[in-house]
Amino acid sequence: MTPRAISLILLVATIAFSAARFVPAWAEGGDDAALAAAMKNATATLQGGLKASEAQGTPISAKFEIEDGKLQLSIYTMKGNDFMEVVADPNSGAIAKAEKITDAGDLKEAAEQKAAMAKAKVPLLTATETAVKANAGSRAVSVVPELKNGQAMAEVTLLQGAAFKKVTEKLD
Repeated sequence: MTPRAISLILLVATIAFSAARFVPAWAEGGDDAALAAAMKNATATLQGGLKASEAQGTPISAKFEIEDGKLQLSIYTMKGNDFMEVVADPNSGAIAKAEKITDAGDLKEAAEQKAAMAKAKVPLLTATETAVKANAGSRAVSVVPELKNGQAMAEVTLLQGAAFKKVTEKLD
């Protein structure tokens, strides 16, 4: 290989590894073991976060994630054409902050979630409760709506011990 090709490969690898530092642990196959360990001390529930976030709009997704080395509960809500990220304390469930979503990638995700929720007849809270009840001993870690073949569905990620399990609940 030429020195120029090697330099290009190294540059691409450096950019890829640098960008990986900024991805939350739970995002896109992050460190499941770290999330499971952090969840052991969390007393708040995903369901409680969904309920608490309703003051900021209709919840369209929710997840526990590790952000800046700390566990947090993040809920996306919609009110009219606006999207908010509501962050709840993982121990008390109290709303710590609510900010308008402005990041292009986050706005794209929120718009896709809004489209799925537009076809939903079942709220995310109900879908989450159904998944938890059907899987005794589990707790919900995330709930994300999506359209599958035109049907509104929710992917609910559950945690039991250190094992994660994804289940799908119908929203229509």
